[in-house]
Amino acid sequence: MTSPLSPDIFLAQSDAELDACFDVYAVLRPHLTRDRFVPQVRRQEAQGFQILALRDEGRVKSAAGFRLAEFMAWGWVLYIDDLTTLPEARGQGFAGLLLDWLAEYARQQGCQAVHLDTGYTRHAAHRVYLSKGFELSSHHMAKPIV
Repeated sequence: MTSPLSPDIFLAQSDAELDACFDVYAVLRPHLTRDRFVPQVRRQEAQGFQILALRDEGRVKSAAGFRLAEFMAWGWVLYIDDLTTLPEARGQGFAGLLLDWLAEYARQQGCQAVHLDTGYTRHAAHRVYLSKGFELSSHHMAKPIV
């Protein structure tokens, strides 16, 4: 049991736990709607997706979507799809706590590394990643198919 002064970090599994992550997810992914969020997560779970959540003072304030996957380029890795924190909760170390948890989990799962893509102008997030030992190693390219 955690102290009321320390955040609770957990894998969101029930529909209620996933729904509690919606507000923090909507910060990073504003196209999401509450009614479609849990079904989207459930579809992605079939591909190994999970959400790690951090609850503080009774509210989810930070969350990370991730998966374990094998890539030709990197081998067996933990890939972070999303890492997001409520704007009013930024600067309190919550994202760093989630990154630490994920790095330890990756180690326990025999991963060679933790990978993520990040928005080009998300400089505050970049500072957190760099402080946790991440290295800027590539540019992510995408081509919309319309």
